[in-house]
Amino acid sequence: MLKIQAQSKIPTDYGIFTAYAFSENEEDWSPHLVWVAENTDFTKPVNVRFHSECITGEVFHSKKCECGQQLDAAMKYMSEKGGVIVYLRQEGRNIGIIKKLRAYGLQEKGLDTVEANLKLGLPADGRNFDIAVEILDILKIKEINLLTNNLDKIKAVENSNIILNIRIPLEIDSNEVNQSYLAKKKKYFGHLLEKI
Repeated sequence: MLKIQAQSKIPTDYGIFTAYAFSENEEDWSPHLVWVAENTDFTKPVNVRFHSECITGEVFHSKKCECGQQLDAAMKYMSEKGGVIVYLRQEGRNIGIIKKLRAYGLQEKGLDTVEANLKLGLPADGRNFDIAVEILDILKIKEINLLTNNLDKIKAVENSNIILNIRIPLEIDSNEVNQSYLAKKKKYFGHLLEKI
């Protein structure tokens, strides 16, 4: 069962957040993280972002995706308006960094993001957002405004006891490298992308 293992206030470029580590075991080196902006009002619908880990985009600023920019935009939004980022340790759509880099290698040979995963015998998207809903339950969050373009995240909330008040788009402009990736997200996964 998930529980809060640790918490601390963290000053960031976007303001002060309280960071919580969620895991079943306190020895877990990769717990899920929750970042709560200091001006968050839990008595009103809470702005929430479910964000899956992407070390290539967030740490190394890869242009192959928009994950790092989405995380930055979400932190800025939450800092200004209040809210919660549920940071899920689901690297590479939950295939891990090694398999993600192997999939990138196949993409260099002409496969798209979905074809590469399937060629490796992996799911196109193996993420699970029920974990994020469980975390919201632990935090006693009852009603949310969800920052997302992803229908799977919306369905996870709609299939729970949490009320989805509104969806807030979180769309990032494409670049010369990731335009086809974003187009695939829209066509194959049904992501709600207006700029592609």
